[in-house]
Amino acid sequence: MKTTIFLFHPNLETSRVNKELAQAVLNDPNHDVTVRDEYAAYPDGRIDVATEQRLVEDSDRIVLQFPFYWYSSPSLLKLWEDKVLEYGWAYGSTGHAFEGKEIMLAVSAGSGEADYQHDGSHHATMEELLKPFETMADYVGARYLPPFVVYGVGAGIDDDTLATTARRYAQVINEPAK
Repeated sequence: MKTTIFLFHPNLETSRVNKELAQAVLNDPNHDVTVRDEYAAYPDGRIDVATEQRLVEDSDRIVLQFPFYWYSSPSLLKLWEDKVLEYGWAYGSTGHAFEGKEIMLAVSAGSGEADYQHDGSHHATMEELLKPFETMADYVGARYLPPFVVYGVGAGIDDDTLATTARRYAQVINEPAK
């Protein structure tokens, strides 16, 4: 199975968590995974639609990895969706690029998991807040997989917890969907 991780972090070098997650996947030589730093690829925000579509076409599983900002994704991911998911390619009567593919999210959240509950400080679950991505996956005919969420990064994660989380991420990325 060919997996492409489209990593949307505006400052990956300063992101201890997202950088470690990506590195854990790349360190596993037994799987066919590409990690693509979208902000490094497009520092000016001018997305090469043909290149991105080719990457999607060549993948069985598409992972959108990003920090959760203001109940959403970084702006480049929204722009990527607007540009890459074209009518006639991703959806519509002739748009079948995602059929038979899987879409998964990998999200780092500053708040703890308890905050993402109805009685928590955000008054909604992470699954509810990520619903637009699930709807997008359904709309383009892809299978939406459960998201991989790392909670509490704002308070800091100790080295052992981060290493364990990164190993688990590499396993999840590479295991067949259930």
